[in-house]
Amino acid sequence: MKRTIVIGDIHGALKALEQLMAQIALQPEDSLIFLGDYVDGWSQSAEVIRYLMALEQRYACIFIKGNHDAWCEDWLADQLPNDTWLFHGGRLTVESYARLTAAERLEHLSFFNRMRNYYVDEKNRLFIHAGFSSMHGPDHEPYKSNYSWDRTLWEMALTMDTRIKKDSKLYPKRLLLFEEIYIGHTPTLNYDVTTPMKACNVWNLDTGAAFTGRISAMDIDSRTTWQSDVVQELYSEEKGRNK
Repeated sequence: MKRTIVIGDIHGALKALEQLMAQIALQPEDSLIFLGDYVDGWSQSAEVIRYLMALEQRYACIFIKGNHDAWCEDWLADQLPNDTWLFHGGRLTVESYARLTAAERLEHLSFFNRMRNYYVDEKNRLFIHAGFSSMHGPDHEPYKSNYSWDRTLWEMALTMDTRIKKDSKLYPKRLLLFEEIYIGHTPTLNYDVTTPMKACNVWNLDTGAAFTGRISAMDIDSRTTWQSDVVQELYSEEKGRNK
């Protein structure tokens, strides 16, 4: 049976990603939707991108762009490195790209250029790294950076009274636009949760791989969930983005 599998933030943790994919046991007919933030955190960001580029040669893949990916894309396009980016994991990403040839870096830049800001499937399910602010949906978003930075959509979903039903005038109109919404960006560790979280019709798949958490994946139809080991244990000599 064909599966659609959504994967949360990776942050340069190739070992954890490979471990996760081994658990999933991909089949040729499977579709994969990655929610962004492939780089920054652990030491194998360039290797993660290389792995994903090879993966899309074998499977149907959709790659959403995260805020860390946008930073890396700018740098690969010869813009000066953003100091905030370097502080939040970018330095290890720069070091990982020193291991690649100039031609490989250009191939990776092309891959970043092809990433999507968001994707809506045939069942009206939205996949986006962070969120959107427009009451009319991401197509009408006036602040394009919100695709990879917005946290208000998730925070709104978290604070909704669960007794309020979808047919109520009090239910947030942004959430009514889609059957389901899948995001990353905000680690569930912020809420002392180590597994994917659901609030209203929003699923958060960022389970803190950049810090002391894991990479998570979910079959969005069966709700089967897979997780890597704690990433920090796989990179025991590194700190990731932990202070």
